Amino acid sequence: MGEIIDRSHPMLSSRDTRRLRRVGVPGVIAVLAAMLALSACGESKDGDESTKINGSIHVPAGKPPGAVATVNGSIHIDDQAAVTSATTVNGSVHLGDHATATSLSSVNGSIALGAGAHLSGSASSVNGELTLGDGADISGSLSNVNGKITLNAAHVGGGIKTVSGSIIIGGASHVEGGILVEKPSSELVQLVRDVPRVVIGPGATVQGELRFERTVQLFVSDKATIGPVTGATAIPFTGDTPPS
Repeated sequence: MGEIIDRSHPMLSSRDTRRLRRVGVPGVIAVLAAMLALSACGESKDGDESTKINGSIHVPAGKPPGAVATVNGSIHIDDQAAVTSATTVNGSVHLGDHATATSLSSVNGSIALGAGAHLSGSASSVNGELTLGDGADISGSLSNVNGKITLNAAHVGGGIKTVSGSIIIGGASHVEGGILVEKPSSELVQLVRDVPRVVIGPGATVQGELRFERTVQLFVSDKATIGPVTGATAIPFTGDTPPS
């Protein structure tokens, strides 16, 4: 698939296409589908800015929910607004406070959910931080390859997955489906050298297996609740944060 993308989608740089070939993040499929639709029909000309090739997208509250997609640009979904899906290649995605969506995905960009935001599906990025605010809720999974993952009193129903991202699960966060830190592929191993730091803070709960296929630093509060750990040794700590 990578060779077809290289030839038929000049809007992606060679660096971007190499990233797409290296990783299997589910959200990339949605991004590519959006790109194919955009390249087939071009940018919207009727004032509806839900799809673009170049440029950011702003979704105000009160607009009927629909899919939004861009290739080069960020997506900002206002507080209490709603979309079905939001996908971008080069740009961040922000879901505002108490806003709702089905899925969020980016290739090169961060994804952030505001306080009380709800995602009925999954959120994924290849190269980007993932941040969930106070009371944010994701029914599906949360995944990336590179980038810090931070939860603050948030809920994830479908587990957390990364390759080289550090993870901080703070406050009264609740993760179902466990945590998986995957071993880098042979193509990524030379690029992924830092040891991920995984912190399960006081009051947090992680249900399911915490599985580590590569070396990590795992710190678990004495006031946290976790499932079985495979591939790492948990280092207990007291207080709000572990030693640096």
